[in-house]
Amino acid sequence: MDKVSIIIPVYNRADLVSRTLNSVLQQTHRPLQLVLVDNGSTDNSLVVLNQFKIDHAAPDFDVAVASEPTHGACAARNCGFAQASAPWIMFFDSDDTMGKHLVERYVAKIKSCDGNLDMVVTRRCLIDENGKKAVKPYFKSDVFANHILHSFLATQSYIVRRDFFAKAGGWNTNLPVWNDWEMAFRLLLQRPRMAYLKGKPMVFVNSTGRASITGTCFHEKAGLWERSIDTIIGLIATSELKHKKRYLRLLNYRRLVLAAQYEREGHRELAEPLAAKGYKGFKHHPLKKLIMRRLYHRIASGRRGSARIARHVC
Repeated sequence: MDKVSIIIPVYNRADLVSRTLNSVLQQTHRPLQLVLVDNGSTDNSLVVLNQFKIDHAAPDFDVAVASEPTHGACAARNCGFAQASAPWIMFFDSDDTMGKHLVERYVAKIKSCDGNLDMVVTRRCLIDENGKKAVKPYFKSDVFANHILHSFLATQSYIVRRDFFAKAGGWNTNLPVWNDWEMAFRLLLQRPRMAYLKGKPMVFVNSTGRASITGTCFHEKAGLWERSIDTIIGLIATSELKHKKRYLRLLNYRRLVLAAQYEREGHRELAEPLAAKGYKGFKHHPLKKLIMRRLYHRIASGRRGSARIARHVC
């Protein structure tokens, strides 16, 4: 499985994307296919992508540049996936970077397991605008609960077998936010054979707010976050998971987390109806509901560590 495809959607990243592209170019593994999808950029992004192709495309470094007029990272990723030709694929974001040995280590892990894997996961390091770094954990047990709480299978966090990904149905274009969170649930519901890279993080994520996709606050995209939560609740509710009642309680905790963020941002009119909806998920569990109320106020006040408590309570 020597060849790997890397898919990167790009929207108005002319001033940032070169850093990402160079981190792909520096990969020690070959052959690579890099699929770049311009998503209707209004800046110079498409010119930058085409120039990168002219400068660096080679027999063992195939660079494809496509355009996707339908706005949204999901549509662009689906466009890129349609053009990806390798048996293993990676999705990446246009403002993040990868360590130069990332693909090499992925391939080595897959080969060490005789190819009997569907996904390999790596750690991420988040870097804020002050250069402060935070290493995000990943989890080898209780993966559904930990993904609900920590979203550890983010876009940049894994390599996946192409045919395995295809069975999950592609990226959900109805979800403008938290779509990688939802995508990972559909992958997990297919019971992937997973392995994990050891050692330091191999992916470095821009989390500066100003330039990142997520943004700086939650209330500006009110309703969109809820759509993703509701979609995942639907997936879990209709699944045959053994502990799905617990997972649904954890998803109602995520509703409470979002509501608490609205309250922190001064939007109680958004927080109160969402919190009420979250509490309903604990209506048959009075003690759990009481703990959830305390966690809500803890989060709204800016205190950390609530997810660890919720994982054990739910």
